[in-house]
This record gives sequence, C-alpha cells and structure tokens, in this order.
Amino acid sequence: MLIKAPIAQTFAYLADPRNRPEWQSSLKWVEMLDSGEPRTGMRWIDVTSVPGIRPSMEITECAPYRVWSERGTWAGVSADLKLSFTQTLHGTRVVADFEVTGGGIWRFASVFAQTMAPKALAADLARAGALIEAEHK
Repeated sequence: MLIKAPIAQTFAYLADPRNRPEWQSSLKWVEMLDSGEPRTGMRWIDVTSVPGIRPSMEITECAPYRVWSERGTWAGVSADLKLSFTQTLHGTRVVADFEVTGGGIWRFASVFAQTMAPKALAADLARAGALIEAEHK
C-alpha cells in the first residue's frame, strides 16, 4: 500500500505499539511491558476485543525506515508480522508479510487466522495510512 507521507513519519507511527489501538480493529488497548522508544525486544500485551485473548507481543526487528517486525504468541499460536518500507516519489510504500503458525490442537485456529488475516490487515493498514496522511497535511 502507498501512504502519502514521508517515510520517517510513516515508520514512526506504524512501529510504535502505543498507536495500534487507533488503527487495529481487533484491539481495545495495549498494555506496555517496556517503556521508551520502539526497539527490538520491546514487549507489550495486546488487549483484544475477543474476551480472554491477550497475545504477548514483541518487536523482533526494528531497522528505522526499512523494516519493522513483531511476533505475537497466545496459547499454541504464533503470528509474525513484517512491514517493509520504501520511499517513493509520492510517499511511502508499505508491504506487509504475515504468517500464523500453530501445532497440535491449535493448528485449526492458526489455519483459520491465516485465511482471515490478510483482509483484516489490509483494512487496518488502510486505516493507519489515512491517519498518517491526515496528520501529514
């Protein structure tokens, strides 16, 4: 997706877990476990709109203006999200890669989540893009 804003602004907004409830439809809030600026190893809990589902989250890669990745785990399911950033003439191109895995009794849940996630992720990133663009104007 293309966000019509500078790469520094786009990266800063999307890389900060504290901004997530503004644009991620499944979140009520985040409970930060670490303070400070976003960095590799920063941890938090996603408090979702689904009762009882509170994944433990961690930034697994934070290379400013290039790549930001996270891993979420809950019960027997892990979800990895990677956002890649490229500056263009018209703004910032953000490419998302997402993978959900689970074993044993959690395999079905992971397959279901992997099937449903792309549409929700695209809608959430579109919402984030609109918020970033509105701030940029």
